[in-house]
Amino acid sequence: MIAPRGIRNNNPGNIERNKTRWDGMSDDQSSDTRFCVFEHPIFGLRAMVRILINYQRRYGLMSLDLIIGRWAPVIENDTAAYALHVAKAAGLDVDEMIDFNANRKILAQIVKAMVRHENGCQPYPNWLYDHAIKLAL
Repeated sequence: MIAPRGIRNNNPGNIERNKTRWDGMSDDQSSDTRFCVFEHPIFGLRAMVRILINYQRRYGLMSLDLIIGRWAPVIENDTAAYALHVAKAAGLDVDEMIDFNANRKILAQIVKAMVRHENGCQPYPNWLYDHAIKLAL
């Protein structure tokens, strides 16, 4: 069985390529024309965390419906279903206010749920999420 694209790319959030040169991005990006390829999953997870924290700092997105709405726009995703899936997995309501600075445990749960939603599986141990959060700060 072939691993999902995000897992193969060590990019479990399926972060699209743009001008940002993320820590841990592979020098060789030729295996995927749309999404970033990272050297190790820790770097893909770190990038996810950085983006989510920036959603709150820069744009004031404090609820899952707003966060997922930006992460996975409705023009190409079932954003409502995505937000509901993540909320249920994290034990939250989609419109509940979340502060990632105050609650790193919730941040880890959200990232885990997003990885599962993006890839259909969540293959990483809990410590990897905790470490990615520490690297992102």
